[in-house]
Amino acid sequence: MCLGVPARVIHIDGSVATVALGSVEYKASLLLLNNVNPGDYVLLHAGFAIEKIDPAEAAETIRLFNEISNMYEE
Repeated sequence: MCLGVPARVIHIDGSVATVALGSVEYKASLLLLNNVNPGDYVLLHAGFAIEKIDPAEAAETIRLFNEISNMYEE
């Protein structure tokens, strides 16, 4: 099973973006996408941004991940 997670693009340097997942930053390849800008949300999988996603969809997915995480903490 593969899992892609939403990440917010912070900075772009050529074909590499700095993305944020919560308060953690990662580097992500943009080789599979066009027209990505800082502030956009992308679906991140195995170090690659594989799809641009709507900010509302990203927020809902993040909310669901947090809800699942909180269930395991209880």
